[in-house]
Amino acid sequence: MIIDHRTYELQPGRLREFLALYEKEGLPVQKKHLGNLVGFFTTEVGNVNEIVHIWAYEDLADRTRRRAAMAADPAWQSYLQKSREFMKHMNNKILVPTTFSPTK
Repeated sequence: MIIDHRTYELQPGRLREFLALYEKEGLPVQKKHLGNLVGFFTTEVGNVNEIVHIWAYEDLADRTRRRAAMAADPAWQSYLQKSREFMKHMNNKILVPTTFSPTK
């Protein structure tokens, strides 16, 4: 199992508007193709213009296959066009659980 840890910094003052768009148009497409949403978070302390979402995959091949299917979906492409104006910066990490991690 691997974890895809994605952090997005949004344009200041746009968090609520982005979350409404994401919940309505982005999340349904991602859940359809990516499957295992571990969590979706906003920052309470620190950079309050930040969101974090975490997805679990069997391995890198599973992630690649699922993300390619999502990228080919016209609904995802439509969402991307609308969401770009909110984005300031993105950071992506692939995490691998240790042998003693409760998430395996």
